[in-house]
Amino acid sequence: MDKSLYIAMTGAKHNMLAQASHANNLANVNTAGFKADFAQARSMPIYYGDGMPTRAYALVERPASDFRPGGLQETGRMLDIAVEGDGFIAVEDPSGAEAYTRTGSLYIDSVGILRTGNGLPVIGNNGGPIAVPAAEKIDITMDGSISVVPVGQGPEATVQIDRIKLVNPDLQTVTKGEDGLFRILGLEGGLPPDGEVQIVSGFLEGSNVNAVNELTSMLALSRQYEMQVKLMSTVKEQSESSARLLQFNN
Repeated sequence: MDKSLYIAMTGAKHNMLAQASHANNLANVNTAGFKADFAQARSMPIYYGDGMPTRAYALVERPASDFRPGGLQETGRMLDIAVEGDGFIAVEDPSGAEAYTRTGSLYIDSVGILRTGNGLPVIGNNGGPIAVPAAEKIDITMDGSISVVPVGQGPEATVQIDRIKLVNPDLQTVTKGEDGLFRILGLEGGLPPDGEVQIVSGFLEGSNVNAVNELTSMLALSRQYEMQVKLMSTVKEQSESSARLLQFNN
């Protein structure tokens, strides 16, 4: 009986963790550039020495994120950008390493550094954070080039100051961290820029979370959790019944 109890217990644990993943997706349904996480589990046999496995348990996995692009939302703001199709924007994470994001709500801080909405410096093609001088106007073109009109100057004085580093890695190598940033498995340093990646200015990419699917998945997982708990209760009752029968036989 302990076998069925063990299977039910690990199944219930998986249901709880899967619900947390779907709940996180649902909470980010309106987060710009958010990519939904998949949740799955697989049966793992347990071996005690040689021979056949005597137990099995559910191993929770998060195999990948859903990289399908979200819909474009027009904002008209000159520092809002969205990646068209495949690709990522390179940023510097809190540890100073290179990471990648699809969130394109940018701003310029008090010292002129171009940052994402959550404060991360945007990396240019020179490998460092992009510094933007005081300007009358800022334009970001489809290839990520940043041009400015210096303060007090006219359009004829437009200069290109840098280019946002855009990359397009193999999605099989991309993993998402708990901070929501994407990184490349086993890569030291950063990826080279990809000139084929294009962005559109004045737009933000919306979340690719399907709220209806996430809600129905949570309801289904809730039912599965109740079933696992009921199974554990049944196993307990059967164990108690077996114990009583043994007492009668004695």
